[in-house]
Amino acid sequence: MHDIQNIPKERAIAVGVGNRTYTREESLEHLDELTFLAETAGADVITKIYQDRDRPDGATAVGKGKLEEIRQLVEDDGIVLVIFDDELTPAQMRNLERELNVKVMDRTGLILDIFASRARTYESKLQVELAQLQYLLPRLTRLWTHLSKQFGGIGSKGPGESQIETDRRLVRDRIAFLKDKLATVATQKFEQRKGRDSMQRFALVGYTNAGKSTLMNVLSNASVLAEDKLFATLDTTVRTIELVSDDRATQRSVLLSDTVGFIRKLPTQLVASFRSTLSETVEADVLLHVVDIAHPQFRDQIRAVQETLVAIGADSKPMLMVFNKIDAANDLELVHAAMSDYTPSIAISAERGINITNLRETMLDMDDTQHETVHLLVPYSAMNTVAHLYRIGTILSRTDGDDGVEITVRLENSEAAKMQAWSIEKSESIAH
Repeated sequence: MHDIQNIPKERAIAVGVGNRTYTREESLEHLDELTFLAETAGADVITKIYQDRDRPDGATAVGKGKLEEIRQLVEDDGIVLVIFDDELTPAQMRNLERELNVKVMDRTGLILDIFASRARTYESKLQVELAQLQYLLPRLTRLWTHLSKQFGGIGSKGPGESQIETDRRLVRDRIAFLKDKLATVATQKFEQRKGRDSMQRFALVGYTNAGKSTLMNVLSNASVLAEDKLFATLDTTVRTIELVSDDRATQRSVLLSDTVGFIRKLPTQLVASFRSTLSETVEADVLLHVVDIAHPQFRDQIRAVQETLVAIGADSKPMLMVFNKIDAANDLELVHAAMSDYTPSIAISAERGINITNLRETMLDMDDTQHETVHLLVPYSAMNTVAHLYRIGTILSRTDGDDGVEITVRLENSEAAKMQAWSIEKSESIAH
């Protein structure tokens, strides 16, 4: 994989090709985002080029005239890298590199390189390598074009084809190895999460750079990296936080997790390989969808996040829309309109601490809707049930009486329903 992080400030051109899927305005905004991605990776984007087409050209993505324009810019401005906003086929990438005689990347390859430079933990490094190899496999022929140039003529395919097949086999073997390793890591993480089953779990989700990590730090006093960069955070952070309500004299411990941000056109390889990391999202009780309300395309970003949640099977979770950065929003009427369109919702500024108390109150309310406090009398012959309650619930009180164990426990609604056989009326002897 190319890693432009290791070669700072490569002079680059960003290229967008419009199609019927997006409006011209949306396509241009995607191109601006591609530029931000490239700069995040360490490139110096000299110019942006856009062509509106019904569909990308099958051979080179852009038309002949636009290709000639790009070639001229490459020669005149010392360009060494051309980045396309949409994923290129192996044939398109091969043709473009031959025509332009410079390195060509697409959005997927660029995102994978950024992830590779940001991966810190053993698991995230495995996940990124797996995604890179899955992306690389169908493109291996492009890496061996030098063989035909070197040998030429009859028989030139022999060494090249043999090497390609050898490399494909090595890549497939490595992919299988990484999948096995990640399956082992996922099993270990599942065992670790078992000890947290009794606590309500909230997960921060949102578009990259929406302010999730900043909010995580505010709510938990965690030291999660929070930068004005795309994909500043890759690895999952889980912290216990206290939700306090002065009005109700309530204090409750819950778990809050923060993981990688989403983005439009997120490579499918990444979604698949990061599935174990995203399991914190899938298994959460409530999602806090953090939105940069000051971003001009925030609705488009919301759609991108929702599409990713569908892809990982988390779209049916209870969700609170958290409209962040209200201090940077120029139009308060737009904020109110968004809150009306997306419910339940709340507006905050994580960086300035605006409305954080109300956010904690709302999280408590959502916790209450997901849980029920039940009062049970479990006979001594069913002590395995008591042990089970300790694993899955929060024990508020316990009295060992003549007839069994009187226990007051806070459970998820579904678990509370299963305990109806042991249910009793609240006793005066049971403490709150």
